Amino acid sequence: MRTIFCGEFTLSGAARQIRGGWFGVLLALMGASACSPTFNWRELRPEGTRLEALMPCKPESATRLVPMLGHPVPLHMFSCEAGGLTFAVAWTELAEPSRANEALSQWQSASLAAIRVPPGNTGRQEDWPVSVVGAAAALGVMAQGTDHLGNDLRSKAAYFEKDGKIYQAAIYGARIDEAVSATFFEGLVLP
Repeated sequence: MRTIFCGEFTLSGAARQIRGGWFGVLLALMGASACSPTFNWRELRPEGTRLEALMPCKPESATRLVPMLGHPVPLHMFSCEAGGLTFAVAWTELAEPSRANEALSQWQSASLAAIRVPPGNTGRQEDWPVSVVGAAAALGVMAQGTDHLGNDLRSKAAYFEKDGKIYQAAIYGARIDEAVSATFFEGLVLP
């Protein structure tokens, strides 16, 4: 079981085999910080995809048309707020799957522009290593911008693709906790 609920921390793989000792204590502490009454983790499986994701709250869904590769496409979004952070998972299907890298680059640029990060490498954005189980490729981007009121806003996002569909998973907030971030991004799977 991949779902983590408050009061119940489920380990997977090799971590299940290691019990006790300092490693066990460390895992328990990490789990406790990511699993609290504030973060009630649940599994999300967006209809029309094979994606599995963990969300720390009950997400709302919406679909809207967005420009991508020169024409409007329906973008399916799931988002919720917990602990002062916004969590989002979105996806769309490409008419031209061979252009996935170009579409992901456009999506990343549009997302950075939405939080007022100047284009180019200005020290306000950086790549970070992310891997999504089952994805053909994944790119992680951390950035610092501002919200619509001019307040500092950080984002941490993963962009990935598989089978003609492209995805974004992101966290937005004034400060992004590493344990919460790890739970969210490590919960992304494309079986």
